Amino acid sequence: MTDERLSVFRDAQFDQTTARGVPDTPQSRSPSYRLAFSDEEFMCRDELRPVRLQLELLKPQLLLEDRRIESTIVLFGGARIPDPVHKHNARTETLAELSSFYEVAREFSRLMTVKALACGNREYVIATGGGPGVMEAGNRGAHEAGGISLGLSIVLPHEQAPNKYVTPELSFNFHYFAIRKMHFLMRARAIGVFPGGFGTMDEMFESLTLIQTGRMKRVPFLLFGRAFWEKVINWQALADAGTISDEDLTLFRFVDSAEEAVEIIENWEPAPPRDVVPGRE
Repeated sequence: MTDERLSVFRDAQFDQTTARGVPDTPQSRSPSYRLAFSDEEFMCRDELRPVRLQLELLKPQLLLEDRRIESTIVLFGGARIPDPVHKHNARTETLAELSSFYEVAREFSRLMTVKALACGNREYVIATGGGPGVMEAGNRGAHEAGGISLGLSIVLPHEQAPNKYVTPELSFNFHYFAIRKMHFLMRARAIGVFPGGFGTMDEMFESLTLIQTGRMKRVPFLLFGRAFWEKVINWQALADAGTISDEDLTLFRFVDSAEEAVEIIENWEPAPPRDVVPGRE
């Protein structure tokens, strides 16, 4: 990055500062006098939604380009899955048992971050939703390996801060779920899905649909915890019913350990997007 601007026009930030220093008059206090791009009330008007959508897409994109981050390893998973040291406080016995996946996510992220460090922290960068549970474990593993990681947070009705292991300069906050999902997948070199609830399943099925329909390249799509996923979703029943094809069951792989997941990623041969959807020719 260079401080030298290519434009011959005055800098917007300079004018913003200048505008704050004008004499206090009824005219200068009027909302109409505010510079449009620094007027929060104006920017939040319903008519400005297209602009806000563009800004949410553009801000993380530019900051990631500044850091020269080219690819990510995306982790989806439940916010309620506790660190094993706190599993005695889990709401249910099942959540306490699932706490083992916190450590799996942590170790998987650590191993992938070692690989990222060898690439100058530009490839294989861990990306999570920035919250607790599996997300925290993912960012934690990257932090403990000495690397960086993304946290793509979303504003929720209840106050929630990003977990403390997200790299501060790569901690983003979104209003629009759709734009957040785009940033999850735009650079994904692999997708790891851990046990979770509605949010995790939403992210999992939307990502699978993009791959199934050829809108996205095939990448390693790893479901951590075969027993959990086969219990909560009858995958074969979907194929037997014809609502998906048998070939769709090959779009993902079950794994139960960090080492198994890393091996699949390391031996993955790049695959282009599908040009047909099996069962719908």
